[in-house]
Amino acid sequence: MIEHFTGNFTQQEPLPEVAITAAVEVMRHGRIHRYNLAGAEAGEVALLEQEFAAQVGAKYCLAVASGGYALATALRAVGVAHGDKVLTNAFTLAPVPGAIASVGAEPVYVGVTEDLTIDLADLAAKAGQARVLMLSHMRGHLCDMDRLMDICDAAGIIVIEDCAHTMGAAWNGVPSGRHGAIGCYSCQTYKHVNAGEGGLLITDDEEVAARAIMLSGSYMLYSRHLAAPGPEAFERVKYDTPNISGRMDNLRAAILRPQLRDLDAQVTRWNERYRMLEAGLRDTPGLTVVERPEQETYVGSSIQFLLLDWAPEAVQEVLTRCGARGVELKWFGVPEPVAFTSRYDSWRYAPAQSLPDSDRILAGIIDMRVPLTFSLEDCALIARIIRAEVGAIWQAQGAGS
Repeated sequence: MIEHFTGNFTQQEPLPEVAITAAVEVMRHGRIHRYNLAGAEAGEVALLEQEFAAQVGAKYCLAVASGGYALATALRAVGVAHGDKVLTNAFTLAPVPGAIASVGAEPVYVGVTEDLTIDLADLAAKAGQARVLMLSHMRGHLCDMDRLMDICDAAGIIVIEDCAHTMGAAWNGVPSGRHGAIGCYSCQTYKHVNAGEGGLLITDDEEVAARAIMLSGSYMLYSRHLAAPGPEAFERVKYDTPNISGRMDNLRAAILRPQLRDLDAQVTRWNERYRMLEAGLRDTPGLTVVERPEQETYVGSSIQFLLLDWAPEAVQEVLTRCGARGVELKWFGVPEPVAFTSRYDSWRYAPAQSLPDSDRILAGIIDMRVPLTFSLEDCALIARIIRAEVGAIWQAQGAGS
């Protein structure tokens, strides 16, 4: 009998009851804007910022409207201006180069390795081309952050970490987002905490924090922030930092605070599912599993594998056949962008670049979401389906000949 999967790849778990209760309380009192407070009330957003800063060991934290807004704010806060070049990954999602373009800067793409991380040799070769690296931990894969920081420190490069897929992850015990000058996180529905939309920005640099808070639209209400520098930092920047409103509201912060308290437990659950899928896919002929280094503490909210050097028609056939059995796979090598998949050559607002080694890898990247609504049995079934269909197409190709 041919097995089929009947689950939903975009269905998230319900919000925890404590988050729902907190959100209802905000709706009952009506003070949804972050600066609309009563008496000595701190406000949900300020408390969220204080708690997340403590959770990752940062001095300062700002909650904003989205992860993409956090990225653009980070660039502005470190002084990236129109015409500047910014290094970033060739393998990433559109909001990363989009943030660079939004401030009038120009992305300079750095290659990707078969580990799906930034190519550190290519980074070292391009280090003189820009003073900022927007490092995307794409799909939750962390590179050797110690070596990366050595390269960037030696070249005087400011590192902004895009941690949209690595909230809860770490390299050698250091939380993702804490190696560079700024860490940016997403709280969108498909990330590790779910506010529908939302973002968080952390830093230890008081001037960067003050500028980011002013940029987010604090007016002159910065004293109502709990995870912020003192008033002297704002005095230095408040008159020459524009208001580009993108604040988070108290309703979303109320939803997020309980989820962040549960993050470690959720990471454990994601990784149980990831390991079940990984075990089921390992040693499939024609399929390359992406190995995770010992130094990496990852969050398996999605899984990737490689069909390296396959003909495009054969890759598409795998997707079609898996889809017919209920398994939704995305192909980052597809020539025309589909949903969230895209390649660096899709973003035509940036100058064209040639990255042939990366093109080979991008052409073989297959991606799948791993929602927590899946059981371990679901994951084992999904792995069996992928294994069977990859194996069938591999044999049909003459074992890659």
